[in-house]
Amino acid sequence: MSTAAKLEDVDPRSQLHTTVYAVSFSPCGQYLAAGNNFGKIALYSISSALSDDATSENWRPFYVFKAHDGPIYSLESTDIFLVTAGTSDVLGWRWKEVIDKAAKVAWSLSIPRGDSFECPETNALAVTKSTVNQGVIYAGCGDNTIYGWELETGNCVTVFKGHKDYIHCLSLKHSSGELISGSEDGTVRIWDQRTPEEHVQMFEPHKHEVSATNPLQESVSRPKYGSWISCVTTDPGDDWITCGGGPSLSLWHTRSLTAPATTFATPDVCPFSILFHEDILLSGGSKPRLLHWDLNGTLAAQVPVSPTCIYDIKVNSASDQNQVLVIAGSSHKIDVCTNFRYKAFSLTF
Repeated sequence: MSTAAKLEDVDPRSQLHTTVYAVSFSPCGQYLAAGNNFGKIALYSISSALSDDATSENWRPFYVFKAHDGPIYSLESTDIFLVTAGTSDVLGWRWKEVIDKAAKVAWSLSIPRGDSFECPETNALAVTKSTVNQGVIYAGCGDNTIYGWELETGNCVTVFKGHKDYIHCLSLKHSSGELISGSEDGTVRIWDQRTPEEHVQMFEPHKHEVSATNPLQESVSRPKYGSWISCVTTDPGDDWITCGGGPSLSLWHTRSLTAPATTFATPDVCPFSILFHEDILLSGGSKPRLLHWDLNGTLAAQVPVSPTCIYDIKVNSASDQNQVLVIAGSSHKIDVCTNFRYKAFSLTF
């Protein structure tokens, strides 16, 4: 791929059809990258956007470049690279070059082609942290497979097979490095790189009616929405796994995955993005509101947002000075929350 070029003009008509599927903060916490359905990456200065004298110009990207020919579904960040993925190869871009407005592909990881000879789409990325090397990057793909590459060498070191349909989401356990995946097949599976031949644990949320601790809570199973799993995450202590999609958003204890501990009542919402922040769970999905939950299943707050459908939620934990929550989805606006219970302003793609 040739060196990416800066795109000067914003087409108001394209903004009407813009969806931002993924966002990622830079390692220093001063910048935000966003990827959209047109294969473009936009870069924002968070420190400029938060300054006391900021105007709408500070809420626009200072650099936009074409990264992929198709939609960008996932972004991840390492200490050196911004990693992008969608309907083609997984690409790495040096953060320094992106910030200097001189983005070019640093490396490319090819997804194996099957009988169709087409590249499977990559719906999710996850990157391990390592003090020995640059770590491993995992890609959850449309061919029902998870691939893992060593970033230092570019070698494919792990292939996880077992899902019966394409993979929507990935999450890494913080302590053990085990990988959790959610799929269209309705299963959540836990993988260990030391034994890649088969998952080490599996559970199927759509087969459960109520939580183990509170039978009065909403049913996990929601047949009218299907069995697919669109999002999964773990708490910082790796005690809990939260997942949802067609089934209701639900909380599972990692030591006992036989029944959910808590169900979060979202009868009209399919969640697409979730994350733990301190002692709360944040979730967003098919309605234009960000939900704050206590872990006992109580809805603590609802925040109206610009996207009619939320696809990504991120907290800037790399910078105390610039710690913000951003919400992206089916809109050219990316909402920014300084106090997480209301929208402060919106970045524009």
